[in-house]
Amino acid sequence: MSIPVNARVRAVPNFLECLQAARSFMEEQDAASAAARFEKLQAEVVKARALLSFAPTSGRPARFLDARSGWGQFQAEQAQQSARALGLPELRELVLARHVVLYAHSEREVVLLSMRHERQLGYGLPRPSI
Repeated sequence: MSIPVNARVRAVPNFLECLQAARSFMEEQDAASAAARFEKLQAEVVKARALLSFAPTSGRPARFLDARSGWGQFQAEQAQQSARALGLPELRELVLARHVVLYAHSEREVVLLSMRHERQLGYGLPRPSI
């Protein structure tokens, strides 16, 4: 029996910006509990990275790719362009406790693209280069 090779998991700068935005929001919302809540979010991301390393298809298919609104279709195209630019064919979402992580993957590589709170309508995606 062969042992599966773990996928390489990395984050693009946009994902790190989303984490920072979550931290800033937590601080604005309740400065007293922000550090503990952000630490919990960081722990969830660490667990998510471990899971995705072992099983890149753990997340659900990205639901917003079937959007019907103009804005939804624009966001879907932006996300697909980001995935194509990375050479990764699949877009999926992994649900954490209160956040959803958007990632692109193949069998051997996972790239964390963006993250949103469960109540946010869309992802903050990198702007396509012109």
